[in-house]
Amino acid sequence: MNDSVVVILTLSLVLVLSPHLSRIFRLPTAPIEIIIGSLLAYFGIIHSENTNFELLAQVGFLYLMFLAGLEVDLKSIFKMPKVYIAQSFYFLMFLWGLAVFFGLLFQLHYILIVVLPLISIGILATLSKEYGKESRWVKIAFLVGTIGEVVSIVALSILEASTSVGFGGDLLHKMLHLLLFLGAVLALYGLLRLLFWWYPEFKTTLMPSDDEKYHDLRLAMGIFFIMIAIMKQLHLELAFGAFIAGLFISTFFHHKKALEDKMTSFGFGFLVPIFFIHVGASFNLNNIFISNVLSTTGILLLLMFTIRLLAAYTLSFLIGKQNAILTALALSMPLTLMIAVATVGAETHVIDMFDYYAVILASLIEVIVAMIAIKLLAKK
Repeated sequence: MNDSVVVILTLSLVLVLSPHLSRIFRLPTAPIEIIIGSLLAYFGIIHSENTNFELLAQVGFLYLMFLAGLEVDLKSIFKMPKVYIAQSFYFLMFLWGLAVFFGLLFQLHYILIVVLPLISIGILATLSKEYGKESRWVKIAFLVGTIGEVVSIVALSILEASTSVGFGGDLLHKMLHLLLFLGAVLALYGLLRLLFWWYPEFKTTLMPSDDEKYHDLRLAMGIFFIMIAIMKQLHLELAFGAFIAGLFISTFFHHKKALEDKMTSFGFGFLVPIFFIHVGASFNLNNIFISNVLSTTGILLLLMFTIRLLAAYTLSFLIGKQNAILTALALSMPLTLMIAVATVGAETHVIDMFDYYAVILASLIEVIVAMIAIKLLAKK
């Protein structure tokens, strides 16, 4: 049977079965799909080198970054009390400072140091559904996580630039491009904010309430691909462009609540799982028990939990010690961004495959440990 046909049939089955397995094992679907992908590759059923599979996985990753931008609600952040915003920044400064300190202390590669303080709010959505959005620790986790994810995406962009052109004049040139791009985005933000303030009906023109022709979905996908094309032309990190596109939609078209549901359903129902399965397929199970992989995985897990629990003390006087610990655990599952950083390092040959496997393995174990710890602590 043709290899592409096998991939299509296999992916279809995994897409159907993974939600059921997730419910059985009470874990998010992402780690389930990564594990399934690695098992399928181990038995030779699928191969990560398949061109069509790889292309779909790349699109899935960019779409995942787009959804990450959609989750960021800038208006809700600005409405939060200033003390919460200030403490969130203290938490992040403390987190990154501890990451650099312990990373240098353990003589980790600079890419592994960047991995330590990463924050992603993707899996937080599952926690908010289970424990309620009104829980104090869920609220503060979303606030810190939103700001932290923006910082993490910027760090990913700088990392990608440094690995592609090295440290020097070329990197400064690329960073100048990035700053000019961000300046243009901020100028466009101000212009559109003014435009929508004077002509609020223009929003409904772009995204009508009675939308029979899917104007909202077409506009969102158009912005997604336009932003990627701009980043491609500027030779900047495509994931950052996808994130900005999602942020743009969530900022100016927050009145279209159904749009986020449409985009999320399409992404997590099709493209994003393919990316996770591809990550698993690129993960060679034979290398799990190599001493270098196990030792690096253990160090990463120890440090990632330690720096978050220590940083959580900056929040304890606001929400109490138990809620602060729950917040730290909720922010200990940056699965997608860890994989993104590891992928950038492996594709540019900056880190060896042992470190790549260690990051992937640590990201999986971290989700499982954090989910179990939150269940136990939340019950108390």
